[in-house]
Amino acid sequence: MSARIWINQLEFSDGSIIDFEKNDIVVFVGPNNAGKSASLKESAGLLRSRNKTKNKVIKKVVTGREGTKEDLIGFLEKTSKKYYNQNNEEPYYQGFGFNVYAPNAKSWWDNIGTNGLGELTNLLVSTLNTEERLKIANPAGNIKLATDPINHPIHFLQKDDSLEYRFSDYFRQAFGQDLIVHRNAGNIVPLYVGERPVPKPGEDRVSVGYIEELEKLDLLNEQGDGMRSFVGVLLNAFISNHSIHFVDEPEAFLHPPQARLLGKMLAKDLPSKRQLFIATHSEDFLKGLLDADIKNLKIIRIQRNGLVNHVSVLHSKDIVNIWSDSLLRHSNVLNGLFHSRVVLCESDSDCRFFSAVMSAMHDDTNIIGPDILFIHCGGKHRMPMVVKALVKLNVPLKVISDFDILNNINPLKDIFENLNGDWSTVEADWKLVKHEIELKRPELLSDDVKKEIEESLATVTERIFPKDKILHIQKILKKASAWSEAKSVGKPFIPSGNATQAFERIHKAFKSNGLLILEVGELEGFARSAGNHGPKWVNEVLTKDLKNDPEIENARNFINDLIS
Repeated sequence: MSARIWINQLEFSDGSIIDFEKNDIVVFVGPNNAGKSASLKESAGLLRSRNKTKNKVIKKVVTGREGTKEDLIGFLEKTSKKYYNQNNEEPYYQGFGFNVYAPNAKSWWDNIGTNGLGELTNLLVSTLNTEERLKIANPAGNIKLATDPINHPIHFLQKDDSLEYRFSDYFRQAFGQDLIVHRNAGNIVPLYVGERPVPKPGEDRVSVGYIEELEKLDLLNEQGDGMRSFVGVLLNAFISNHSIHFVDEPEAFLHPPQARLLGKMLAKDLPSKRQLFIATHSEDFLKGLLDADIKNLKIIRIQRNGLVNHVSVLHSKDIVNIWSDSLLRHSNVLNGLFHSRVVLCESDSDCRFFSAVMSAMHDDTNIIGPDILFIHCGGKHRMPMVVKALVKLNVPLKVISDFDILNNINPLKDIFENLNGDWSTVEADWKLVKHEIELKRPELLSDDVKKEIEESLATVTERIFPKDKILHIQKILKKASAWSEAKSVGKPFIPSGNATQAFERIHKAFKSNGLLILEVGELEGFARSAGNHGPKWVNEVLTKDLKNDPEIENARNFINDLIS
């Protein structure tokens, strides 16, 4: 049996305790300064020594292990160089980042649960920050592969051709070039990038002709930080013998496509006997992890409130409902995990307008604008799914919807309940409001609708039914419902008396749970002087003075209410 450790449990500053499996990939997300990087650093510190007491985020680490101290020594025999000191009868073991005396190794192994890993930390745990991953791309010093201990990740590639070709394939997927080990460069072992040279007949990789062709290529360590960082993260995670890996911002220096690819590679190809803890600010990297469709992924969101870091967990099974929806999969919903607050709207037009008004209100002021992300999910009916996922991760959330959401129990009920509202407290009032609105005479009665449609059809002469006529008929049909006018007018359409009082009660209940219904009816109600609808309306309104225009005053008040 091999000797291996893993984190069984972490306790956070808010008292939350999260359990882990030995092969989990754990991703910390959250807004800036929430404690993501600190979680990695403090977890690694507690693994080394259980006596760490000044942590801000992680209060306790519980580890699991497999194997005996004899298995540990067997592991050291296989992965390191053994040597003796003349004053000691038992051997020392020297390897990639560690040098440990055998009796000490056994003692630390026996007391991991109480004392921590101590001298075994560098053997079993890897902590990779931004600077260190860039250094990995630098040439390694040459060693005697048969006898010397490996002391650099490049030595793993130098020693194993299959590993080199595997990593070259990863690199080509990301950058369209090969990654090649130079095995005959004197006292160093550099990596080159480009089109891999093919030895000519009678040549091999140590032939002068092959080496001359190889050295015409570019050195990896002279390339941009993106290439170097990509290689550093993968080499460290895939080929070292560590049981636990901590990686801070693996997406650093990478363009979005490479960040997503890196996430997918780490999720799909990480050796099974590894536990990976990552802190990320990248939606693209997170999407890459999700693209891999693995069952051992945990997303932990951290949000700092004063001196306490509040955490919540989203497991792979919780993400499936979102990730299986093609529209949501290609939206920016997941980006909400990295902001202090999220506002969910029906459409992109709503997001653009509200975001622009909020930005204008903070222009030319000494006040930093709130960290709010406006996202949409393509209509009302997808809202419950997104709300459920974001609420589960304790993302502070508000939902904005047009007035006509009151027309149907679904998705209204689902949204309200997913925002932790009690539907039974509003159901009677909602039914009253809905009933009273539907009693009002629609803009067009049945005979009117038939007449207008017939008149519209009478003018059609084209073989292919024209799009403008389709839209015109759709508008006619909408006028046959009182809800069409209600959406256009908003709150004033509600009959006075009991119905208006009922609306005020449910509106207050919805608002207290984070559901904001537009009293102006729909987005266009904030500036009725503008023509058009949807994106064209937004384009016209955004040319206005959003900070001072009197017509936009209602929108500014709405935003103030939203962010208060």
